[in-house]
Amino acid sequence: MSTSAPRRAAVLGKPVEHSLSPVLHGAAYAELGLANWTYERVEMDAESLPGFVSGLGPEWAGLSVTMPGKRAALDLATEATPRAAAVGAANTLVRLPSGDWRADCTDVDGVAGALRTAGGFSGGTTGLVLGAGGTAAAVVAAFAELGLHRVRLVARDPARAEESAVAAKRAGLAVDVLRWSDVDFAEVVAGTDVLVNTVPPDAVASQLAELAVLDCVLDVIYHPWPTPLAEAVAARGGRVATGLDMLLHQAFGQVEQFTGQAAPRVAMRDALREATGGILPLPLD
Repeated sequence: MSTSAPRRAAVLGKPVEHSLSPVLHGAAYAELGLANWTYERVEMDAESLPGFVSGLGPEWAGLSVTMPGKRAALDLATEATPRAAAVGAANTLVRLPSGDWRADCTDVDGVAGALRTAGGFSGGTTGLVLGAGGTAAAVVAAFAELGLHRVRLVARDPARAEESAVAAKRAGLAVDVLRWSDVDFAEVVAGTDVLVNTVPPDAVASQLAELAVLDCVLDVIYHPWPTPLAEAVAARGGRVATGLDMLLHQAFGQVEQFTGQAAPRVAMRDALREATGGILPLPLD
């Protein structure tokens, strides 16, 4: 790909001022020698996103989309990858030669990559997800990519897990939705190979003893770190991946789709580690 023509990319979201995506993409473009590429933050809500995207010129190569615009990003795209369709949301918009946009969900790569590298995932059949927010749908799609067959979704209000349950079924997983107050965590954990926690640290305080026996855990919180769950799992000899690992691994696919070149993973990891004060090792394959 020629590096002479200026090219633009950005992360869209609200709030977006603290996004670390410019750190990752900036490091990648520099390492790839894409001197005329820029990547910026744009404050954008879901309602404004379609109009903004429709007005972008041909110099725009791609967009990273964070909350609250991921569903809107999927809706405006003329093409969508199967996993974006399964999740029902897109964090990535790629400009096609026609000028239209293709939607993808590299959040799935983020979860799967974090679990493999930092979490030490080596196989299994059943995953457990705590919480029913927007992250859970990408998690269940990642479980399918990792080869799991079943997911249990635990939520305070099971009705809120409906979208994630639908995403799990689209991805080919058997799914059980459980009400938090009814769960025997020791029993559920005994049949679990991998755990992803999407709820705040205080929400799992009463379940730490049961959850800590798992060997492979992803806690999407990374600030402040370590969380009580991470400390409990590590004390038992388990491995814990974090939301920062997710952020790193989802960015690789975005860079590759935007630029058409292999992501410089080490350079991106090192830049993210420096920007976050080295709080996590951020291992790679």
